[in-house]
Amino acid sequence: MFSNLYRQCLVEKHFVYNLFPLCKWSQCFASSQPELATESTIQAFEEPEKRSIKLEQRFIYPEFLPDPKIEWRNSIRERLERQDMLKRRSQIEIPEFYVGTIMAVTSFTPHSTSKKNRFLGICIQRKGCGLRATFVLRNIIDNLGTEVAYHLYDPTIEKIEVIRLEKRLDDELFYLRDALPEYSTFPLDMEPVILPDNTPIPVNTTQVILKPRPWVGRWERTDFKGINREHMMTLISDKMKMQIAKHQKPWEKYDLMKQYRATIPEEEQKEIFAEVYSQLHQLELGKKKSKRIRTFVKPKKSA
Repeated sequence: MFSNLYRQCLVEKHFVYNLFPLCKWSQCFASSQPELATESTIQAFEEPEKRSIKLEQRFIYPEFLPDPKIEWRNSIRERLERQDMLKRRSQIEIPEFYVGTIMAVTSFTPHSTSKKNRFLGICIQRKGCGLRATFVLRNIIDNLGTEVAYHLYDPTIEKIEVIRLEKRLDDELFYLRDALPEYSTFPLDMEPVILPDNTPIPVNTTQVILKPRPWVGRWERTDFKGINREHMMTLISDKMKMQIAKHQKPWEKYDLMKQYRATIPEEEQKEIFAEVYSQLHQLELGKKKSKRIRTFVKPKKSA
């Protein structure tokens, strides 16, 4: 009987689960027919952590993304580095910062009497990936331009403070070396500016004025938005103005392969941040709790 019913289902082109209503004992399985999987049911079974992951984290934690050069890729090394980076972040608070943020770094140095050194300046560069991530701070001290490069995960760094969180119009601010000193001068005792929670990062649209030539770089050939180009054109010769068009490369914005080789695919970014999201989220919650705790100072009796 069972074989005849099975043949009947094959002839009628039914699925196997349609066999049960034809049997006498199918009444015990009133809801035995499986439901087809839909997009809504698949999304319901997804982990909530993966759904809440935002790609905006690539701007907050750019060092977690590997180097886009294929010949330098190694999946095992990259995963081990991410684990070391998370362990380092559990020991020291590494705040969110961008190029243009005014920061202060306290590090251990054997050449100082106090064995510590604190430097405050504006971040003019942030590059590197993994444990090789670095950033450069610039400030003018005693009328002398001073720049200090730090490794973000250097164990000799004791504290990283964000004095004023903001962005600039460019990804690098090396043109501040040839700008007026007022754009790179910050007091060492500058008080931090606290932004309210869930506020967008302010963008500083200041356009600096360059000093007369000679310059460190050929800034007239670049497309930096933070330079006052009208004033810069008054500082260069007519021959230099004619050479600007020769060094422009307008076709690069259409070069899709160059953009592909310089970036990490979106699918791979999601996998990386899904791996480290839970630990980074716990570290952020710990930072918020520590900020809410207020230290109590016992009052002293006056004489």
